Amino acid sequence: MTDDLQALISALRNFARERDWEQFHAPKNLAAALSVEAAELLEHFQWMSEDQSRQLSDEKKNEVAQELADVFLYLLQLSDKLDVDLIKAAWSKFDANAAKYPIDRAKGSSKKYTEI
Repeated sequence: MTDDLQALISALRNFARERDWEQFHAPKNLAAALSVEAAELLEHFQWMSEDQSRQLSDEKKNEVAQELADVFLYLLQLSDKLDVDLIKAAWSKFDANAAKYPIDRAKGSSKKYTEI
């Protein structure tokens, strides 16, 4: 894992420990919090067209960035609790997706890999 990610994970551990919040950070609770934050992210785009979602004002982009950060922080905390190396897991998933969606069959299609 990168030094930046490890430093952020350590800071999150300390943040929770200093506030005696570790007791609330069971994987189930962190997964629920992650889902809530992802829903808050989605809320910003709820009534936008696809074009509008590509052209956010600076103010809206800042609000979205805050929600992205919340999602990211909960994801890091959950992966830390479960001892999952997110970078390693992400590359593994990337490789699996590349195998499921070969360019010659998936290019330009939004179909699921079982349908291409």
